[in-house]
Amino acid sequence: MSYDDVIIGAGHNGLTAAAYLARAGRKVLVLERADHVGGAAVSARAFPGVDAHLSRYSYLVSLLPRQIIADLGLDLDLVRRRFSSFTPVPTAPERGLLVDNGDEAATRAAFRTLTGSDAEHEQWQRFYGRMHHLAQRMFPTVLEPLRSADDVRALVADDELWSAVVERPLGEVLRDTFADDTVRGIVATDALIGTFADLDEASLAQNRCFLYHLIGGGTGDWDVPVGGMGAVTGALARAASDAGATLTTSADVVALDPDGTVTWQGADGREHEVTASGSVLANVAPVVLNRLLAATGAAPVETEEAPEGSQLKVNMLLSRLPRLRDGAVDPAGAFAGTFHINEGWEQLQQTYAAAARGEVPQLPPCEIYCHSLSDRSILGAELAASDAQTLTLFGLHMPARLFREDNDARREEALAATLRSLNSVLAEPIEDVLLRDGEGNPCLEARTPLDLEADLGLPAGNIFHRSLQWPWAEADGEVGTWGVETAYGKVLLAGAGARRGGGVSGIPGHNAAQAVLAR
Repeated sequence: MSYDDVIIGAGHNGLTAAAYLARAGRKVLVLERADHVGGAAVSARAFPGVDAHLSRYSYLVSLLPRQIIADLGLDLDLVRRRFSSFTPVPTAPERGLLVDNGDEAATRAAFRTLTGSDAEHEQWQRFYGRMHHLAQRMFPTVLEPLRSADDVRALVADDELWSAVVERPLGEVLRDTFADDTVRGIVATDALIGTFADLDEASLAQNRCFLYHLIGGGTGDWDVPVGGMGAVTGALARAASDAGATLTTSADVVALDPDGTVTWQGADGREHEVTASGSVLANVAPVVLNRLLAATGAAPVETEEAPEGSQLKVNMLLSRLPRLRDGAVDPAGAFAGTFHINEGWEQLQQTYAAAARGEVPQLPPCEIYCHSLSDRSILGAELAASDAQTLTLFGLHMPARLFREDNDARREEALAATLRSLNSVLAEPIEDVLLRDGEGNPCLEARTPLDLEADLGLPAGNIFHRSLQWPWAEADGEVGTWGVETAYGKVLLAGAGARRGGGVSGIPGHNAAQAVLAR
């Protein structure tokens, strides 16, 4: 059977591209290695015998443009979190900073209690106010052909802010802006999600990560999808299927010829070939695309060294929220936003240095999200009627290199250190409130970068597929392109490794589809 376009990978970007192309009347085939669609944006019953559907790999939505939701008619409900964050003071966890988006006076008072004056809160408001302005100006451009850096800079119309975010190491900027170690750390964490970097790194990898975490939707807000992340990819899959796209699972692509011929193996091991008359859209990491091309003798499209992921992901199901060492803060408020643990400025830098030496940090920085406080629908009726809560933890400064020699042993070491870090801010051990699964085991699972590579095909567990790139053209020849093109005219990047990739956004899928339709 012939197709106009073949899409490799049925993650959220592949499904987005399929929906756009099929709605335009093109005949589209999507090939997915797993036995289900959704990629990393899925909801799963992580614990045997327990009726809870956790967002197992990715947790929240920020970068998914409302335009994509409207264009594709997605039935999707995103809930805004009232509380932005709670951060126990690393050296004195009996005190903490609760940032309440619904009560500015309470937030100001919390800053005053922490720092002794209003100055730090005023700097906070000024800094994030300017970042909000940048996000409003910049975010709409991610669904357009690439602009030049000069054009985007003119659009932002704040040269001082542009220099701070794009030209100077973020560490230097934050030291100049904030005086308090805890406040600096809260801001800095957005630069280190999945990115192993020193805050003063000259490559500015931390700055690019920071930018993507603050521009989503033009506001930087991170929302909870009702029904879990699987609701996002479920809606996209329905949009693609309803438009006529063919979604084929248990189809492992093993080779790609630049002429558009795709070779794949079914669950029975038999090989199949299909040729796209139009384009092949690769919703896989560039290094994975290179392997598929190499299987037909074609040259690679990406010369970057294999990217390295840097995180420990831990899923938990609790009988109730644990008590905090800061007794003045309600756990329901503390866990409703992003709960920062041992993420002070100095700790972030010290743990980076330890991991760079090949050591698992003693008190790893991490942050927690409690989906079930915003959305009880992910729990079965009995759990939803109880005090049960889900927790998803994202550990920083856990690069793949730490796990290469013995992934199983290092996973246990990293998990023990991470639970020790979490317990340092709690009034009771987290182990005391873990539910048990149907086999009597604690409802607790940890995934290292190497586990993510095995589970999802993410190279070295890199959740962005490669190093994040600036969301504008960095070479004259890129201006006016969609940031998805490769050296082969028929082959496009449609995943997080495209320019303006990373995160659960649908942006690369949209842009790859637009590049096809523009032809």
